[in-house]
Amino acid sequence: MTHYENFINGQFTLSNGKDRITVLNPANGQPLATVPDSTLSDVDTALSAAKAAQKEWAKRPSVQRAQALRAIASSIRKQVEPLARTITEEQGKILDLARTEVTFTADYLDYMAEWARRIEGEILESDRPGETILLFRQPIGVIGGILPWNFPFFLIARKAAPALLTGNTIVIKPSEETPLNAVKFCELIAQTDLPAGVINIVHGRGAIAGKALASSSKIGMISFTGSVETGSAVMAAAAPNITKVNLELGGKAPAIVLADADIDLAVKAIKASRVINSGQVCNCAERVYVQGKISTEFVEKLTAAMKSTKYGDPLADTSVEYGPLINHSGYKKVDDLVRGAVAAGASVVTGGKRGVSEAGYYYEPTVLAGCKQEMDIIQRESFGPVIPVVTFDDLDQAIAFANDCDYGLTSSVYTRDLNVALRACQEIQFGETYINRENFEAMQGFHAGWRKSGIGGADGKHGVYEFTQSHVVYVQRS
Repeated sequence: MTHYENFINGQFTLSNGKDRITVLNPANGQPLATVPDSTLSDVDTALSAAKAAQKEWAKRPSVQRAQALRAIASSIRKQVEPLARTITEEQGKILDLARTEVTFTADYLDYMAEWARRIEGEILESDRPGETILLFRQPIGVIGGILPWNFPFFLIARKAAPALLTGNTIVIKPSEETPLNAVKFCELIAQTDLPAGVINIVHGRGAIAGKALASSSKIGMISFTGSVETGSAVMAAAAPNITKVNLELGGKAPAIVLADADIDLAVKAIKASRVINSGQVCNCAERVYVQGKISTEFVEKLTAAMKSTKYGDPLADTSVEYGPLINHSGYKKVDDLVRGAVAAGASVVTGGKRGVSEAGYYYEPTVLAGCKQEMDIIQRESFGPVIPVVTFDDLDQAIAFANDCDYGLTSSVYTRDLNVALRACQEIQFGETYINRENFEAMQGFHAGWRKSGIGGADGKHGVYEFTQSHVVYVQRS
């Protein structure tokens, strides 16, 4: 079994600790490799390297920093297949989706590089004669990044690309569930001309390495993607230093299907949104509200679509539509929510239990009818291939149901009536709304949640500016 190390100051570096984390293939439970369970001193060493490199990196013109991003993107495109296989082995997503993640990551790096000549300051009118007021956008300094396991390779770029482009350096802690793709990323950047210390990767568990990163006075911002509970802990760790936090947290995306909707389109989009990556996507539809007039037809068609969904080991059978859940904890959360819904009066139309397999945590594609707004399956993020369905009478009730949630990341509406769609967009309290399509954002948009779904956001112009701070200069002409 291969033993990998941290990537600090441009090279792979032995941890100061002795403990290791064994990475398992969730499809079969087999060990793949180990990474360090890093210590506080490991994290501090990486932060020191990032801090030492930041001033010289920031002095480079942004077009030169963009060239570094393009070089990394070029290296990624030469290794799509082995990178995708690594992601599939440690995370369980199907190979086609893993390939898409890899190529999208390269595209994202190129897209962020395009902003090199587009970052703008401002010239402000002064109240004084002969004075000019200038607003500059400056780098924050050292960024800390803590990654989830569901799209682990792309999230490296989502945090590192805007950070580097705007003159920051970064220390990233990958999820302990999926660190191997980050190792491969480091192997690629080691072959480029990126200066040592600009990107550093430190492996380990959140309770030690993650907390050390978030609580360090050497960082200017901590960017975290993951659960609300962990996001809250990250905020608490950052609070003593008044460190800026950028959080993308959980979601419980409502999908509203009106009586005039194209039912076949809605079924196709909602199913695709729910089974992608085994349902382990924070922005995909997690609860469906269907108008009573079409509820029977909709549930029948949705059930047929979910029943036809093939799942299994994505490396053993490339025709499957989704693979295993990430681990036992993920499986138990899904199963407990389904069982709780049934106990509270919901009915299982299809699925509702663990998939047949000798190893791996597979869950059957599941549709639950007769769900009620107060059920945990409607209020809590499930992160599995489960679709709970609630019926509603009119748009007012559907919007009230949708907004009755701690989360506010994404939402979707299915209707042929433009007026209804526009009204829903004005009244639904979510960071994103998709009309007549599956839930999946664009890199030029702004992926940001309301309420407990996060603070700040990512992607597009606004995502770039998240990694800057303003500097206002008053120039008085003599």
